[in-house]
Amino acid sequence: MLKLWNWYQNCLAVHPLKTQVISSGFLWGVGDIAAQYITHATAKSRLQLSDADEKFKVNWKRVAVTSSFGFGFVGPVGHFWYEGLDRFIRLKLQLPPKSARFVATKVAMDSIIFGPLDLFVFFTYMGFSTGKNVAQVKEDLKRDFLPALVLEGGIWPIVQVANFRYVPVRYQLLYVNIFCLLDSAFLSWVEQQKDAAWKQWFTSFHSLEERGGKGGL
Repeated sequence: MLKLWNWYQNCLAVHPLKTQVISSGFLWGVGDIAAQYITHATAKSRLQLSDADEKFKVNWKRVAVTSSFGFGFVGPVGHFWYEGLDRFIRLKLQLPPKSARFVATKVAMDSIIFGPLDLFVFFTYMGFSTGKNVAQVKEDLKRDFLPALVLEGGIWPIVQVANFRYVPVRYQLLYVNIFCLLDSAFLSWVEQQKDAAWKQWFTSFHSLEERGGKGGL
């Protein structure tokens, strides 16, 4: 394990962007396999299927699609985002590193800007990658975006407080990528749940807001 850690540190020092891109793609792929297994186990329990009826098989095409999101978006965008965010707050806003205001500002900007963008790109990409048209992708976004944003909004800020307060900037992307292993499993699971009953509350709430807004005009 120590040799692996030293190897990673060396790769990060010599090829920081490439290392983050490869590690992100790998972790998002592993996360999707975990999501597939969770979805399979949940369906098996709900439908009371026996081992003979339904065995778990990895959908490698879906793993490739999800892993490509890690390679193409999370890795490169995340690399520049966290490096740039730290420089912006230190140099432009001139907040003392590790201070409460420094950490709070980082968490706020990450939650307001990068979090929603990451979700929007993920669900849009997953929709188009499966052959859906623009109208279908929009419907998927209406169904999946708000539930995922609300659920992640209660978890990621806590994760990022610890990250921005205690983890050196050089390793903050590694920290995020480790949690992305869980996050990719969660987002893949949300995307695969389609019109699950628990999502209907968010859809109904959004519809009520729209009707209320139209009625107030």
